[in-house]
Order: sequence, then structure tokens, then C-alpha cells
Amino acid sequence: MTLNSRIAELQRKHMSLSQAVEIAQKSLASDQFHVAELKKKKLLLKEEISRLSGGSGG
Repeated sequence: MTLNSRIAELQRKHMSLSQAVEIAQKSLASDQFHVAELKKKKLLLKEEISRLSGGSGG
């Protein structure tokens, strides 16, 4: 897998988690722990994308 394809894959996962967080936050049945876990995974993906892209992480 090339670096660009890895970054693209991570970006797709990040977008998917963004959508999952949005849906979970709108759902009254969602617990805050689940939302926090999704946000944590999303942040980790963002940090890895930034690292692989040579960015500063912000």
C-alpha cells in the first residue's frame, strides 16, 4: 500500500467516524461513553493522517 493510499484510507475512516459521532450525538439512546470513544478514535486517525502527511498535527 502506498503512502497516499494509506492516507486516503485513513481519511475515509475519519469521515465515517465523523458521521457516526454526529448520529450518536443526535440519538437520545446513545450514551456519552460511546460518543467519547468515537471521538477518541477520530482524533487518533486525524493525528496519524497528519503524521503521515508530514503535518504538524493541528
